[in-house]
Amino acid sequence: MNSNFLALLPVFLFMVTMLAVSVILRKSNSRKESQGFVKEYFIGSRSLGGFVLAMTTVATYSSVSSFVGGPGQAWSIGFGWIYMSVVQVTALFLVLGVLGKKMAIVGRKIDAVTVIDIIRHRYQSDAIAMISAVIIVLFFSATMVAQFVGGAKLFEAVTGYSYLTGLCVFGLVVVLYTTVGGFRGVAVTDTICSIVMLAGMFLLLAGVLKQGGGYENIMNHIAANKPEMLEPFSGGNMPLTLYISQWMLVGIFTIGLPQSVVRNLSYKDTKSLHRAIIIGTIVVGAMNIGMNFIGVLSQGILPEGLDAYGNSVDNIIPLAIARSLPPLLAGITIIGPIAASISTISSLLLSATSSIIKDVYLYEKEKRGAALPESRAKSFSQLCNLILGLAIFAISINPPSVIWKINMFAFGGLESAFVWIFLLGLFWKKANKTGAIWSMVCGTLVYCLTMLVGFKIAGIHQILIGVTVALIAMVAGSHFGKKTDDEILDIYF
Repeated sequence: MNSNFLALLPVFLFMVTMLAVSVILRKSNSRKESQGFVKEYFIGSRSLGGFVLAMTTVATYSSVSSFVGGPGQAWSIGFGWIYMSVVQVTALFLVLGVLGKKMAIVGRKIDAVTVIDIIRHRYQSDAIAMISAVIIVLFFSATMVAQFVGGAKLFEAVTGYSYLTGLCVFGLVVVLYTTVGGFRGVAVTDTICSIVMLAGMFLLLAGVLKQGGGYENIMNHIAANKPEMLEPFSGGNMPLTLYISQWMLVGIFTIGLPQSVVRNLSYKDTKSLHRAIIIGTIVVGAMNIGMNFIGVLSQGILPEGLDAYGNSVDNIIPLAIARSLPPLLAGITIIGPIAASISTISSLLLSATSSIIKDVYLYEKEKRGAALPESRAKSFSQLCNLILGLAIFAISINPPSVIWKINMFAFGGLESAFVWIFLLGLFWKKANKTGAIWSMVCGTLVYCLTMLVGFKIAGIHQILIGVTVALIAMVAGSHFGKKTDDEILDIYF
């Protein structure tokens, strides 16, 4: 049997399974839609258990960058990249542990379906809700392009089929199953994806160790040829400023990522939240540290310089899979990174759709006293999801380069916009509409401008500037703006 076909077969079967799961869930949960399509479609009727909540949050956070771009950097830099990645263990605890309980309580009090529902109510402002929706759609779209590109490049490198074939095989399917399954479908398929990610990671680890002659042999090779990779600062390739930058981007300020924060509106009880924090912290730590460790070990089977691998660290893991595993196992292994890609796409696509349909279109209709019937809300939501997904798919046909940089840019933009909006909105009584608008607009614009011109402070990523400006603007605006009404504050405090 053709080796390319053997590598393709597991991916194809996996994608068919994802689509089938979404169709089955849509049919089995059609009864819940009688209680409200929008609530069921966008947050799964607040019924997620601890394991599913943990896995869907992990899958949303762990994108294709975690399996391709990040480990590629680890191959280049060494153990310093692993030491940096340890901070990712905090991501689930911050999102679920700090915001989880309070946001869920408030969400139930005001019947919130999206994070923008919370923002609009807390700050009593349609303007900030509209700005939030625009920022979410723009930065989510950039992130989704990176996921499409990363998954398709991986598919091309391992199976031998074209980039466009890979894009069609998994890109179109993920758009369809997200459109059909809604939040519950995304949560369950995310759970499957997380399990597959872990399985793929262990398969690749075994393959790399075998191909490299064992752990001791690989480490001896690195010590003899690139000893700087064993040092925390990697001979200057992993400076302290890069540690600080990454700790902020993928650690501390992930508490401001709307695609993760919305999970706080979906779980069924406190026990589920506590279970999710424990399970999710263990899984996200094992997954991100583990993949970066495999990236370092790949030096044992890919010892040449970067120019031998297309001058892109994004090529390292696909080549490691192809070089260390037979075609069928390689096909099974790439399901892990592809699962990371599609799980992120599905979550972001659904969140972007909710921003357009629920937070803008349906809200404006209801405001004018022209609320849509459930059947039309359903049709509009699914149509918007499909159109947006296909638009992102079309953009990805001519791909940009360096996946992890695109991903980090979008992370920084979302964090600059939302971190203080969520944190101070839930835990600081003086935060008000003026402060929120100033914070979101100033933080996002300054972040994007400094990224555009390449301006940094002390060599630290522009996220430092973005969140600092956003914080100053929030405090200043809240000082000058009108105090939030007491009846609103009573709900939050």
